[in-house]
Amino acid sequence: MPRGARMQLDRIDVAILDHLQQDGRATTVELAERVGLSASPCHRRQRLLEEAGIIQRYVALLDQERVGLAVHVFVTIELAAQSEANLERFERAIADYPEVMECYEMAGTSDYLLRVVCADLASYEQFMRGRLSRIDGVRAIRSAFALKRVIYRTNLPLPRPPK
Repeated sequence: MPRGARMQLDRIDVAILDHLQQDGRATTVELAERVGLSASPCHRRQRLLEEAGIIQRYVALLDQERVGLAVHVFVTIELAAQSEANLERFERAIADYPEVMECYEMAGTSDYLLRVVCADLASYEQFMRGRLSRIDGVRAIRSAFALKRVIYRTNLPLPRPPK
């Protein structure tokens, strides 16, 4: 299936995806029981969802604070010029920074929005001064520190197909 193409999901596909978003370690038998199929067709559907790229990978979600990464920073980046070369250079540079959890190219007053995690303010300062500010073409860096995470979801709100 071409990238960006949408697969038509039925209610069983959505049920499989909902359950896997809650428990990615579910066995085929457990998953089949939850969605009302036998194991073989359930496994086949799960494989089709993987092959279509809807299920990209299976991961363990870690508690950020318990692993010592208590600081959440939202960083906006403004480039000196929005040339293709500057955009590509910036994107290549930050791809190597494990502190950057997410990066979005933006429309509006900033060129990029990053979600960065660090152990403390000193480690963020080191990251910002030693890495971000040294990327050629960066004109401005603005940081906003999260005080408290109010909502954090990993489950997508899947559209419900008609019955």
